[in-house]
Amino acid sequence: MPNSAWLRKFQRQILAWYGGAARDLPWRADRDPYRVWISEIMLQQTQVATVRAYFERFSAAFPTVTDLAAADEAEVLRLWEGLGYYRRARQLHAAAQVIADEHRGKFPREFAAILALPGVGRYTAGAICSIAYDQPAPILEANTIRLHARLLAYREDPTKTAGQRLLWQFAEHILPTEDVSSFNQALMELGSEICTPRNPQCGVCPVATLCQAKRENAVAEIPVPKKKMQYEDRTEVAIIVRRKKEVLLRQCGADERWAGLWDFPRFQVASEAELLSGELASQLEERTGLSAAIGSRLTTIKHGVTKYRITLHCHEAEGMTGRLRKDATAPLVWAAVDKLADFALSTTGRKIAQLLAK
Repeated sequence: MPNSAWLRKFQRQILAWYGGAARDLPWRADRDPYRVWISEIMLQQTQVATVRAYFERFSAAFPTVTDLAAADEAEVLRLWEGLGYYRRARQLHAAAQVIADEHRGKFPREFAAILALPGVGRYTAGAICSIAYDQPAPILEANTIRLHARLLAYREDPTKTAGQRLLWQFAEHILPTEDVSSFNQALMELGSEICTPRNPQCGVCPVATLCQAKRENAVAEIPVPKKKMQYEDRTEVAIIVRRKKEVLLRQCGADERWAGLWDFPRFQVASEAELLSGELASQLEERTGLSAAIGSRLTTIKHGVTKYRITLHCHEAEGMTGRLRKDATAPLVWAAVDKLADFALSTTGRKIAQLLAK
């Protein structure tokens, strides 16, 4: 670990830099732990530029944690729509209910109590404690992992157990005795804006002289690159079943990709040729109770979800007959085309809805 002289210089220089370089972000308007929490959950695996508008809409709709706790999950998901990783929204809602029920609607201050909330891990709990309450809690996320690995010239995989142990120890070691809120935000800001994954701006970095990777001319090599994701191709079909000016929607079940969101009946197929067989029509009838032939193609959407590259063929249903079956685990409803904006739809479901609206 660096010595005390290094620490004093590092803390002084990074705080001075942050004082003039901090971005004007809506969640930095105050230290409200509720707003800090929402922003940290939204920022997980999502860029700041994307989160800004979502945060403003979400916090306007649910200005307090009790407002969020009292909301319907469907409304929470509708405001989250397009942000992805919907489990975050469901856990956010569940955690708000815990705060309302077990903490009388007041956001907890203790690290252990915050860590116990659904969807909150060590980093998020530390971010809330330090940013909102100025408590000496270390943080470690994607930007600071990269920053710290370079400061230490750590050449092993920082996501492995040994690397995580070292970097958490370092994150705690460098904490100042005061203004931890600004300090931890400065670390994330530096990692996000200056110590970037590619082409880091070492020439304007406020702590470049303290960086061991810079001394060793190894900034480009640290941290070691992640293994490339091996993507799997999938072909799926969405069926648009019409009844006059209404279309059929299905709410995704708890164990499905978009749990809690609404989508058009969707099926995986082995190949596009399977569309021509009667198997897809049989699956539609089994799932919905409605018998129909698979008709003309409305559109094709290519998109990615986690490790999958999906080609989604969207087809009209023709000659629909039968009665809609009841399914408590994945409800089915007829929705007016001009009211689809009221439903929390999957990303591709929203694209199909916009096409139908035209």
